[in-house]
Amino acid sequence: MIKSITDTPLFYKLFIRPNWFVNRYVKSVLEEHFNFAGKEVLDFGCGVGSSSFMFRPDRYIGVDCDAKRIGYAQKTFQKYRFIGIDNNKLPLQTNSVDYVLILSVIHHICDKDFEIYLNEFQRVLKTDGVILAIEPCLYPEHKIGNFIMNTLDKGAYIRDEGAYLNLFHQQNYATKTLKRYSQNGLYHKLFFTAKPTNYVKT
Repeated sequence: MIKSITDTPLFYKLFIRPNWFVNRYVKSVLEEHFNFAGKEVLDFGCGVGSSSFMFRPDRYIGVDCDAKRIGYAQKTFQKYRFIGIDNNKLPLQTNSVDYVLILSVIHHICDKDFEIYLNEFQRVLKTDGVILAIEPCLYPEHKIGNFIMNTLDKGAYIRDEGAYLNLFHQQNYATKTLKRYSQNGLYHKLFFTAKPTNYVKT
């Protein structure tokens, strides 16, 4: 019974990703480095739409493979657009978004499956587009934090910094680490960007 409650979209919205949490650990971190005014944003793995309020409705689209969460997001944030992912294909036109936002999603996806999405990201990004990723990260000096993440988090693929970045490097992306920080003193997060190398200006 407890498991079914914690798996509901409402529980996630109220206790896992409430607005105050998003403002403190996501919005403030992103806005240290990026201005989203006039930019088209794809929220990959948007879940229940917890991060949508940070952006203008006409500049945002959330996608997720969980139809139940997509349905909840659309009912909760009716001015925003949410679409399900079908056969690992993103429901967007080529060269249509400025930013692909990935918030604590990669650690739920194995390397092989994520490679498919990396190809899709390159397709939908504009020529100067950027991927912005924030993920729980394992660090040798934070053994207690690593243990807590591996114990409490449902993600089966929490990686260290090198492993996250290597995922992108193997698919011809250039990466840049922007911030390493602690979340609630329990999770250690990594914030990095990625751009297809054929788009990077030299």
